[in-house]
This record gives sequence, structure tokens and C-alpha cells, in this order.
Amino acid sequence: MNDAELLHFEDFRAGQIFRLGRHTLTAEEIIEFASEFDPQPQHTDPEAAKHSMLGGLAASGWHLGALAMRMMVDGLLIRATSMGAPGVDELQWRKPVLVGDRIRMDGEVLGTRLSSKPDRGFVRFRFTMTRDEDHRNGELVMMYVSSVMFRRRTAG
Repeated sequence: MNDAELLHFEDFRAGQIFRLGRHTLTAEEIIEFASEFDPQPQHTDPEAAKHSMLGGLAASGWHLGALAMRMMVDGLLIRATSMGAPGVDELQWRKPVLVGDRIRMDGEVLGTRLSSKPDRGFVRFRFTMTRDEDHRNGELVMMYVSSVMFRRRTAG
């Protein structure tokens, strides 16, 4: 994809929604991620997880964060002039994501602002991950707000 085909700062406007994909979580991927990065029983031991407050083997919140990043890259950033992000302003895990849950990721543009550097601007997003039940919007399981830098088509 050449630069002219990529999304630039000027292509974003408040209220835009980007559908970033769907994913069904498996026991194997939940256990594999948690074994390396968050080895707590509710994420690594199906039997212990049944007796936890989560009610079953659940993805680590950090697993959901990594999955959200993958979905954001595949669904948006790979076709944009992203220059990275200065951080995450807000992150909430609302509901557990269990084995077999199908999740959906969306990004909503909250606003845009020019940078003090003339070659870029910031796009503020709210990214939401919902349980996708019967192809309808399900309940919110994770949400985060972050600004992402994008190149401008022409420097100020």
C-alpha cells in the first residue's frame, strides 16, 4: 500500500467507528498466554478456575490488552500512517472473558488535535471489546481510551 492509500490524520473525524474484528478465545491460548505472563490459577488451571469468582477459565486482562492491540493493528493501523501512541489514558476490564467467548473490537474517534510538530496530529479513540453474542452487540468486557499519532498529508 503506498502512502497516498493510507489513512492520514486528516481522514479522522469525531464519531467515526472502526470495526476492528472478532476473535473466539480458546482454552489453549488463554493458558499459553497466562502461563508466561499472568500465571494465576483462574487463567492457567481449568479446575481451579471453576471455583474462582470468574466461574471458569478466563483470559487475563493483559491477554485481552495484547489481543486488542493485535486487532487494532490488523483492523486499522496497518492501513494508516500511525506513528505510535504516547500512552493509554484509561483502561477498564468490565467482565471476564471465558473459553469460547467470541469478542468484537471497535474503535470510536472521540476527537482530533494537531501536534506542535507540523507533520502530525493526535486522534483520540475509545476502543471497546464486547462479547459478541449471536452477532449482536454483547456486553462490554474491556474499554480503553488512547490517543494515537498519525502523519499529516501535508505539514501545517
